[in-house]
Amino acid sequence: MSASRWRLDDRLALVTGASRGIGLATVRELAALGADVLLVARDEVHLDQVVAELADEFPQRTLRAFAADLGDAEQRLELFDWIADLDAGPSLLVNNVGENVSRAALAYATDEVQALITTNVLAAFEMCRLAHPHLAEHGNAAIVNVGSVSGLVHVRTGAPYGMTKAALHQLTRNLACEWAGDGIRVNSVAPWYIRTRRTEDALADADYLEEVLARTPMDRIGEPEEVAAAIAFLCLPAASYITGECIAVDGGFLRCGF
Repeated sequence: MSASRWRLDDRLALVTGASRGIGLATVRELAALGADVLLVARDEVHLDQVVAELADEFPQRTLRAFAADLGDAEQRLELFDWIADLDAGPSLLVNNVGENVSRAALAYATDEVQALITTNVLAAFEMCRLAHPHLAEHGNAAIVNVGSVSGLVHVRTGAPYGMTKAALHQLTRNLACEWAGDGIRVNSVAPWYIRTRRTEDALADADYLEEVLARTPMDRIGEPEEVAAAIAFLCLPAASYITGECIAVDGGFLRCGF
């Protein structure tokens, strides 16, 4: 059995939302497996700092950064104009951009809902379409969409967030079937509570944390590196016959009845 099945040498990955949390952990995981990485995030100053730190960690890897708000159509096009000028296009795409405003369904303004749909669903859809020519050129490519357990069951994230993550999981299934003939595998991951900057306020509430852990068989909060490991596996040649799947990274949450 070839060890190269468990490596990503000579592969170029495009990771969005790459400067913090799950995105940053994914960059580290892919680089450790041999991939070069294109990092995309909104905060240019922070992104440049992250790339400088990663360059010290992974001196053998080529790491490039592009600052963009991928909810903006023009900035998505600018990103792919930049990619077109590189030596080679990506064969791996990780769609990790997402945001949320959590409140009761009746309390949302329409423009808030539209903003969540644009960032969480439309941006990922368009990133897949813009990346398609590069991915298809390789004939052994992979997309991983970072969804959520909230796209599979009700959790207290607010209806719009759950709607967008459910749409992302369905996009995964559709593209997996539609693009299999192009040599592109498409999968997703569905995290439960992961220790990131976005979740720290909620988890700082001791009563809420107790409720979360009571519904999590492994009785702990997940770490970004644990989600990144699942993402990286789905990118590996070893996962070459897996497409259209969703891996829950949830400590057993989805399987926990009463």
